[in-house]
Amino acid sequence: MKPSSYMSFAFALLLILGTCISGHAQGDTVQVTCAELEKTFLEKNLLLLAQHYQVDADKALIAQARLWDNPVLSTDQNVYTNKRFFQHGFNPDGSPRGQVFVQVEQLIQLGGKRAKNVAIASTNATISEWQFNDLMRNLKLQLRSNYYTLIQTFNLAQLYREEDQHLTQLINGMSAQLQAGNIARKDLLRLQALQLTLHQKISENDQQMEDMESSLRTLLQAAPTSVYVPSEKMANKVTVPQLQEAIDSALRNNPEYKIENYRLQGEQQNLGLQKAMAIPDLTISPSYDQNSNFAVNYWGLGLSIPLPVFNRNQGNIKSARYQIKAQEAVLGNKSISLQNDVAAAYNKLLALQRMNAGNQDKFYLDYDALYDNIVQSYKQRQLSLVEFIDYHQAYLDVMGQKSNLALQLQLAKEELNFQSGTDLVK
Repeated sequence: MKPSSYMSFAFALLLILGTCISGHAQGDTVQVTCAELEKTFLEKNLLLLAQHYQVDADKALIAQARLWDNPVLSTDQNVYTNKRFFQHGFNPDGSPRGQVFVQVEQLIQLGGKRAKNVAIASTNATISEWQFNDLMRNLKLQLRSNYYTLIQTFNLAQLYREEDQHLTQLINGMSAQLQAGNIARKDLLRLQALQLTLHQKISENDQQMEDMESSLRTLLQAAPTSVYVPSEKMANKVTVPQLQEAIDSALRNNPEYKIENYRLQGEQQNLGLQKAMAIPDLTISPSYDQNSNFAVNYWGLGLSIPLPVFNRNQGNIKSARYQIKAQEAVLGNKSISLQNDVAAAYNKLLALQRMNAGNQDKFYLDYDALYDNIVQSYKQRQLSLVEFIDYHQAYLDVMGQKSNLALQLQLAKEELNFQSGTDLVK
């Protein structure tokens, strides 16, 4: 590719697009940036919407935990007496006739049980929010990875189709030379075999491009005919923070680690609840008895409370303590695992950054110009077919490596952002 071809990158991209998506009848082609895709993703993704509803559901349980127990109404009255139903009223001497008993029972939880249940429900709602963040983090990683891979497939498509044009020109010229008897048929067949191999690479790249498009359509809830064309190029350099900064960010923002933290908090709150469960609850029972107590129209107040003689919730308290120890071990393991994952992602990004260091752009421009000269030299029969094939394969490898290196750098950047829980590396 000559340097001037960089000025027509957008035009070449549209030509490639027309070939790659010819099977999409009346497709909606949209040129997008990664930021535009993310905006649409946040608005339309159904998995995020479902998890958001789960957050709202868990928040509703906080209000439920604040509610008091309902009072219990009990009543008893005579229904059938002396061959008569519902004899009520007054006797001739003014005393009440019949019997009516009414009692209302209200349970009053002692030991702060209700407040402790509210705290546990609040912690569960916070865990649900972090699970929403974790889902969004995973889907964002998938979205960005697909986007950068899509850029790579477009770059390779441009590379392969330019080479295909070169080979087509050479094959047409050699066909004329063969008819004139100036070359052997085997040389033409070797060049045609080289083009068939290139066509296979084009086909594989087109399939990967379609896989990325399909994944993006699913994430964005788009129609099957939608086609996304990246309008950005992949940078070959990023600003890498200090390792400790990345680790500190992960400990503050990584959803998986935060979830384990809040689960430990939930276990500690559960221990407090189990201790409170050992405190008996009080039941208050005001009652009215019309005619069966020691006095007519009796009003009374009953109080009842279990005596914690045998069951003081010892087993549940002991179990809660062990659950705390278990969760502390899980959290400690998660902390070590997270820091190692961050360090691994950080080192991978540094290694790829070093591979992109130096005057790489100049090298690729010089190598591109060299290959153009090789093609011209072969046309002028200054190189043998074997030499041309060797240069051709080396050129595809080098330019493919360039595109892959840029992709791996972006994927490594997103992996570090994924582990740190925030867009630490822009």
